[in-house]
Amino acid sequence: MTVVDSDNKNLGPTNGGPTIAGNWTRNDLRSMDITAGHSPRGPTEVMIDADTADKHDLKIGDELRTIAATGDHTAKISGIAAFKVTNPGAAIVYFDTATAQRELLGATGRFTHVNVTADAGVSDTRLKANVAAAVDKAGASAYDIRTQKESADENRKAVGSFMDVMKYAMLGFAGIAFLVGIFLIINTFSMLVAQRTREIGLMRAIGSSRKQVNRSVLVEALLLGVFGSVLGVGAGIGLAVGLMKLMSGMGMELSTGDLTVAWTTPVVGMALGILVTVFAAYLPARRAGKVSPMAALRDAGTPADGRASVLRAVIGLVLTGVGGLGLYAAGQADQAKDGSLLLGGGIVLTLVGFVVIGPVLASGVVRVISAVLLRAFGPVGRMAERNALRNPRRTGATGAALMIGLALVACLSVVGSSMVASATDELDKSVGADFIVQGKGGLTAEAERALTKTPGVDHFSRYKDVGADITTPDGKVTKGAGLSATDPTYVKDLRREAVSGDVSAAYGKDAMSVGEEFADKHRLKVGDTLKVAFDDGRTGELKLAAITSDDGSLEKGAMYTAIATAQRYVPADRMPLTEMVLAEAAAGQQDKAYAALKKSLATYPQYEVMDQTDFKQTLKDQVGQMLNMVYGLLGLAIIVAILGVVNTLALSVVERTREIGLMRAIGLSRRQLRRMIRLESVVIALFGALLGLGLGMGWGATAQKLLALEGLKVLEIPWSTIIGVFVGSAFVGLFAALVPAFRAGRMNVLNAIATE
Repeated sequence: MTVVDSDNKNLGPTNGGPTIAGNWTRNDLRSMDITAGHSPRGPTEVMIDADTADKHDLKIGDELRTIAATGDHTAKISGIAAFKVTNPGAAIVYFDTATAQRELLGATGRFTHVNVTADAGVSDTRLKANVAAAVDKAGASAYDIRTQKESADENRKAVGSFMDVMKYAMLGFAGIAFLVGIFLIINTFSMLVAQRTREIGLMRAIGSSRKQVNRSVLVEALLLGVFGSVLGVGAGIGLAVGLMKLMSGMGMELSTGDLTVAWTTPVVGMALGILVTVFAAYLPARRAGKVSPMAALRDAGTPADGRASVLRAVIGLVLTGVGGLGLYAAGQADQAKDGSLLLGGGIVLTLVGFVVIGPVLASGVVRVISAVLLRAFGPVGRMAERNALRNPRRTGATGAALMIGLALVACLSVVGSSMVASATDELDKSVGADFIVQGKGGLTAEAERALTKTPGVDHFSRYKDVGADITTPDGKVTKGAGLSATDPTYVKDLRREAVSGDVSAAYGKDAMSVGEEFADKHRLKVGDTLKVAFDDGRTGELKLAAITSDDGSLEKGAMYTAIATAQRYVPADRMPLTEMVLAEAAAGQQDKAYAALKKSLATYPQYEVMDQTDFKQTLKDQVGQMLNMVYGLLGLAIIVAILGVVNTLALSVVERTREIGLMRAIGLSRRQLRRMIRLESVVIALFGALLGLGLGMGWGATAQKLLALEGLKVLEIPWSTIIGVFVGSAFVGLFAALVPAFRAGRMNVLNAIATE
């Protein structure tokens, strides 16, 4: 269903929402109010919803054209109705009942559904039973009868299943942000403990026990967790309001008055925030409890934990090695389902392994990065390198926070690029047609007739999806099997390789083909007879004329039969619309045919004419949109990681106050000091980026091997994206160092030297 204005502009939503046309009844007054004009009173009048009218500047008297499977219908706007409830982005037009039946259903006296209101004192359950009895008596027991509550529950369940997917995806990204936040908190408390070494030593000297010192750090973490969680929950609710307003601007009208905050949302949010903060502070708290009273006699500074322990290195190597074996096994799997489990395990183990072994890797990787990048900056560069190497554990934890987000970005970039490259390669190999015509809702008969009159086209191949239940010779029934009814030229326009039989023979009378996997499952061979019960039609016996290869992703496992065969069993008024048309230009007339096809469908804006280049770009754009949404969510984790770098540098500057004062006293300028801190930040950011991108590319390459089992066989590394992210990480490091470097440069030299 498509509705266009007088300028032939499609009024349907661009966000995937439907365009709905129906008849106006009293029942609609429950959800709509007529805010202007009146309801439609005849075939020349139509009413439209207020959101669509506002979006397209429509007013009463404007002419609209409704394009339906039964034909086109033109009418003028007689009224505008506003939603009383949330509009989920749909465009809605109303006709009077007789016009809706004639123009939308093709015959009078037809209804797609009927609303029944109970008399006073009659329950919905009793009314349902009465209606069911009446329907059974009329011999029409196949109808679905529901009470208002059952219908609402069904709709809620359908929406809930989609929202559950979104909810769990969002929770997954929230978990990543939590993980990154743990590194930030660990680093923060580790540095706070290091800076208060002398203070803690004095407390121990005057009688404080280890448990008391440990408890003081944990209480501090608890208070910080409560404060941060309250801010986080409040910010999250504010963000939800902002997203609702943003979605309203995109066409999905969500009223902030419908915002519902369940009690579990703030409770769970605060509980998680507090637990994560206290958990992350536990190790620094234990380290604080181990500070001896003799530490009070020494200068405050970083505890002697800069070198990663042998045990930590061994554990990290074991985890990374086991995870690597898991990834290798996933790449060698014969079934995608089995391989996906190994892939998930390998990703988790290698990620944890890299986090654990990070301090060990920091010593080597930072030196390599410094040799390439910092040597040009002379003594300042060497000091920046030594600062980054001074505490490998801190550098490893700071880099790991950035590593997690960038690893996922790299993995998804490899998978997305490989999907596009594989689909493009498959199109080049399999699609012989010059043009592809398709649109939302299928092509109407008028649109098909317009196509057939297009000059410069050698032939067209129509594609219809005909539902059917198929019974194989082994007696098993495959419910809802998608049977592709096409023109005989389809096998020329979409090359299908037969492993047995001849695909063109599947277009003979009462013949069909099946995919290789389906044939193996049911032990089928060419010449077998399949019993096919067509949806909304009769049951026929079709001969198996060919078994097609499933080696590829394009229409893998498809079953084909001729449109003429489907028409013998499905009544004309029940025959599905054509979903897609492939077209081949006459020799040497590709450009002329392309322009002519677009002109033929100019009055049908819901359909799109694409050559192979256009189609490939569409695939690329679709994958790109999906990846951009994911990148936006991953951006949250990267922002948290950047805050971690800022926090680490800021505390590091405080920790090295006296050292900075001494360097300034012996001649280091403010400019050199700021440069040193910026270079240190860049090295840490590049260290995290190098580990993350390398890890992510390994994950992505393994995931592509699993996709190859589904026909996506091309591995493509998006080097431009990888290099861009790596270079961008250097700028992230520079940005993160701005405030700490500025504060360091403003230090008073004498006060800094006097600091203990």
